[in-house]
Amino acid sequence: MFLLKAATLAGDPGNLPGVPSRELTFLDTLLWVALPYVSIVVIVVGLVWRFKTDQYGWTSRSSNWNESAILRWSSPMFHFGILGVALGHVGGLFVPREVTEALGITEHMYHTGAVVGGGIAGLVTIIGLLGLIYRRVVVKSVRLATSPMDIVTYVLMCIPIFLGAYATLVHQVLGGEHGYDYRSTISVWFRSILLLQPAPEYMIDVPLSFQLHVVAGMLLFCLWPFTRLVHVVSAPVGYLTRPHVVYRSRDERKAVHRPRGW
Repeated sequence: MFLLKAATLAGDPGNLPGVPSRELTFLDTLLWVALPYVSIVVIVVGLVWRFKTDQYGWTSRSSNWNESAILRWSSPMFHFGILGVALGHVGGLFVPREVTEALGITEHMYHTGAVVGGGIAGLVTIIGLLGLIYRRVVVKSVRLATSPMDIVTYVLMCIPIFLGAYATLVHQVLGGEHGYDYRSTISVWFRSILLLQPAPEYMIDVPLSFQLHVVAGMLLFCLWPFTRLVHVVSAPVGYLTRPHVVYRSRDERKAVHRPRGW
């Protein structure tokens, strides 16, 4: 009865994933009930605290002046790629199957679009990320400007990204015609968390690579407010209303007075 209620509220189309293969354990409750809410509280409260106490540190700490050749292609690839990956996650986690079916999107169409679009976005993200890591390791000035928290951030970014790529390749690309049906398990669990009616049962039989991907993502959210990743939630709204910056070139026809001597 609890499963049915959670599935209905979370937008499940009515096809329950079946009875879990085992009973819930303390670890299940910790990972699929406690950790999600802890990560939400930490990222929200942490961002507010960081903004109020460290606005001057609210920056991506650009290192463009250290090196620009590699950064010129790796940074756009990573940022546009991760944006595509994020949009794919929003569509897969927030939008129930019944909505896509009502729009005339069949399971085959959805799976093909998710694999092709997500695969391209993921590949672009990984290439860009590898370029950024190579630059930070090889270019001495960039390496010297790297803080211990930067290293931790890169590690915690790499883990969910590569786990997600592995899970997609193994279970979606090579997992049969429709791949693993995460919309009947992970997506339902995710929406149950947002509705404050957690249903950890849906995560019990999820493939390990997907479970690790989700846990790594939540740990990254816990670290988010304390790193340079805070710039992700910033928008240059002030640029829309700020006064214009006037640039004037020097009139070459006018003599320039240069003082003599020291």
